[in-house]
Amino acid sequence: MEKNFKELEKIIKVTFNNRDFLKSALVHRSYLNEHKDFALDHNERLEFLGDAVLELAVTDYLFRNYQEAEGILTNWRSSLVNRDQLAQASENLGLYDWLYMSRGEAKDNNKKARSYILANAFEAMIGAIYLDQGYQVAATFVQDNLIVNLAKIIEEKSYIDAKTNFQEKAQEVVGITPNYRVLAESGPDHNKKFIVGVYLEKELVAEGEGLSKQEAQTAAANKALAVKGWG
Repeated sequence: MEKNFKELEKIIKVTFNNRDFLKSALVHRSYLNEHKDFALDHNERLEFLGDAVLELAVTDYLFRNYQEAEGILTNWRSSLVNRDQLAQASENLGLYDWLYMSRGEAKDNNKKARSYILANAFEAMIGAIYLDQGYQVAATFVQDNLIVNLAKIIEEKSYIDAKTNFQEKAQEVVGITPNYRVLAESGPDHNKKFIVGVYLEKELVAEGEGLSKQEAQTAAANKALAVKGWG
C-alpha cells in the first residue's frame, strides 16, 4: 500500500519539490533485499549527507546564540546530536511508521536496533530536506525538532557525559585515570556492535555495549558510576 506522503509533509512541516528525496530517506537497506525492483536506493547516502548538515546546523546555531567557550559548546553539540536524541526526535515525528523495512526487520523488537534505525532515518531526512529545499529549511527542521531540547540539556547538565564524570570521580576518589579496552566486536561493517570494558588499573569495573566504540565506552562509564556509587 502506497504511503500518503502529504500527511508526513504536514508532520515534518516541509513540502518537497521532489518527493523521491523524502521517500528515499525512509528506505532501510533490508527493504531492498525483499524488493529488488524498488526504484529508489536505501537511505545510507542521505544519512551520510544529513550527518554533515546536522553538525553544521547545530554548530552554527550554538555559535550565533551563545558566548560560551569552545569546550562547553562542543559538549552541548555532542549532547544534541547523539544517537538517543536523534532517535527520540524520530519517535516524536512518528517516522518509524513511515519506514520501508523488510518484514523481519519490522518485527524485530530489539530497542537498540530500533534506536539505530530511527537515528539514521532522522539524519537521512535532514539530508533529503537539504537536497530538496536547501540549507536554511534543513537548519529550521533541526532547530524545531532537536535544538529545542537544548534548554533542558543545559538545565539538567546532561551534557557532562558519563566518561568525563567517571574520570573526574575516579581521579578524585582513588587517584586513578580510567582506561577503556575493546573486549569484543561483532556484526557487519555497516552495523558493528562493540563491547568495551572500563578499567581502574587492572580492575574491570564494568562493561558497556554499543554500535560504536564511543557509545560502548559511554555505556560502560554509566555502569561504572553505578557500580562504584559515584552517580
